[in-house]
Amino acid sequence: MSNISVFNTSDENNIRQLESTSYSLESHLQKLIERNMKSFFSVDFLASEYSFPSGRIDSLGIDENNCPVIFEYKRSMNENVINQGLFYLEWLLDHKADFKLLVLDKYGDNRANAIEWKTPIVYCIANNFNKYDVNAVKIMQRNIYLVEYNLFENDLIIFDFLNLDSKVKEVGNDLIIDKSKKMQRDINDRMNTLNSNLKPILEDLRSFISEIGDDVSEVVLRQYIAYKKIGNFVTIDMTNDKIQMYLKVDPSEIELKNNMRDMTKIGHFGTGNLEIIITSIDDYYNSKYYIELAYNQN
Repeated sequence: MSNISVFNTSDENNIRQLESTSYSLESHLQKLIERNMKSFFSVDFLASEYSFPSGRIDSLGIDENNCPVIFEYKRSMNENVINQGLFYLEWLLDHKADFKLLVLDKYGDNRANAIEWKTPIVYCIANNFNKYDVNAVKIMQRNIYLVEYNLFENDLIIFDFLNLDSKVKEVGNDLIIDKSKKMQRDINDRMNTLNSNLKPILEDLRSFISEIGDDVSEVVLRQYIAYKKIGNFVTIDMTNDKIQMYLKVDPSEIELKNNMRDMTKIGHFGTGNLEIIITSIDDYYNSKYYIELAYNQN
């Protein structure tokens, strides 16, 4: 389905189109992705060929927002990898304790207790999908992403995301509730109690970031709002009297203004090392340059 063309322009007078190929064995693709999951998808690897009584998940991971991630690889034209991914997603949501144990063993107690069960993701990866596959995923109303890959000479690989959505879908309320989390104000509570002068600024800010590119998705998580392409580039938190943005921009490469702070060694909700505090419309307008910078750099 993908129509990507790649050209070699080393000789500008005789450019050459590169022919695309695929792996003869999809296990080669699986191993490549599992070894480089963080670089390709901003996901930390958890398990390969994870077996349970009624199936086997190709690859499991957890992303930078602590959302569970399933990877399924299409090995033949006749294999219905989308239905498999949907089945494994439903199984995962019915067996949260098993996934939590994997996270606990590999990344510790803090991350295991921060899993975002409302927004799990399935990546279905193949050399080719068709328009019927894309339409089927739209109807399912789940965070199932179709990713086509193409190999080129000189060890080049391209991933084409066929159905990125502007809104990441929630699958429902958490079935496992930690009593300590119920006592903690979440992002929806903080949005409700935000100063009335800042609420229209927050609304406009969210629209601005969401519309900065067709490849941007908004994810409302437990403790912050994330804006991502493949990985996050901006996250938003807030208190009653200020909006806090965290951008994936190196603070050492810009001149820090009075409302900015280097958060590289300071813990906070969300991702990104550049903090920008917004308490006025001027702060918001001045922040747009840095939002665009974060978008372009990630």
